[in-house]
Amino acid sequence: MGTDQAESSESTPEANLDDEGDIAADYIEELLDICDLDGDIDIDTRGGRAYISVNASGESNIRVLSKPDTVNALQELTRLAVQTKTGAFSRLILDVGGSREARQAELGRLVDAAVARLDAGEGSAALPAMSSYERKLVHDIVAERGLVSASEGDGRDRHTVISRG
Repeated sequence: MGTDQAESSESTPEANLDDEGDIAADYIEELLDICDLDGDIDIDTRGGRAYISVNASGESNIRVLSKPDTVNALQELTRLAVQTKTGAFSRLILDVGGSREARQAELGRLVDAAVARLDAGEGSAALPAMSSYERKLVHDIVAERGLVSASEGDGRDRHTVISRG
């Protein structure tokens, strides 16, 4: 019975996220070694997701990996590595050199431009297609501003539409 209790405690969502984070950190560390880049890797869990942050250490030029498209591609590869090891879907988020914070600021500017279109008389304003994580960030920004948003479209064309409600 003691073994069953130990196994069940290891399968808690928090333990699973810790495992995801450890697997992802190992994968990213190997990638950094291959690229001959130095980086400090931090693992965190927030909102039911593992967050992996890679920041420059010393004189590392980690910025070469911090472009949004590159981070998204690395995130997908890391998720696949985690899924291969765990056999379970991963929703981990990867941040390289503060790229997620920069992207959130960019999304804020997109929302500002959409609000300006609403102020100019448009009934609604569609944003470009983006990932589900980015759409969630947009929904949060829009809600903070007292507006309404909805996701529309399918697959890679899924985007957010903002309106006054």
